Amino acid sequence: MFSLSGRVAIVTGASSGLGARFARTLAGAGARLVLAARRAERIEQLARELPDAIAVPTDVREDQALEHLVDATIEAYGAVDVLVNNAGVVDTTPAVDEQASRIREVMDTNLIAPLLLSRRVAREMAGRDGGAIVNIASAAAVVAARLAPEASYVASKGGLVALTRELAKQWAMDGIRVNAIGPGYFESEMTAELFASEDDVAEVARHTPMGRPGAPHELDGALLFLASPASSYVTGQLLLVDGGWTVI
Repeated sequence: MFSLSGRVAIVTGASSGLGARFARTLAGAGARLVLAARRAERIEQLARELPDAIAVPTDVREDQALEHLVDATIEAYGAVDVLVNNAGVVDTTPAVDEQASRIREVMDTNLIAPLLLSRRVAREMAGRDGGAIVNIASAAAVVAARLAPEASYVASKGGLVALTRELAKQWAMDGIRVNAIGPGYFESEMTAELFASEDDVAEVARHTPMGRPGAPHELDGALLFLASPASSYVTGQLLLVDGGWTVI
């Protein structure tokens, strides 16, 4: 039920952290991987470590790069079955001080790129047997950020969840399922500064009913569920994996 044997999956932001973990998880379930990120050396190295993968250096903020990513996938594997929109950035500048250019960069990366890439991939999926799109949102999509000011990030992730519902509705009859995962606090490059502070980690634990941040493997099941036939009747949903962060 959770097998992805023979299926082709694109993972953006695959050069490190959760993105690299997601790629390994999908590969472990049998998927053929297309790794997308700006840091070419990192995704090329990861591609060599996986049983069947290619690296396509991609800046998701560039429209032509997104077109090239899908074209390269079709050329290499002939199909796209799974898309994981994982690439993301954050800015912890207070809203009154955050530069407009940085706000646009966050929105372009976290919201506009997933829309444009999903739209392009949907054309390929609709012509076959459908597919699965998994957007990596955040627990911050449904509650205000507690530990740092993150206005543009929170807005982008909230928009991504709304986009998930809308695309799920539009593409359901084409067999394309669109869902989102909302991670709580997990250690990654994006959260490295927070995890370097014992006080901040303690604050995460204090606000999390389960009393701790998440471990990387604790996202594996959610990803495999939404990417695989195990969730064949699930679409338009946000699956929060946050240790209870959003329930208090």
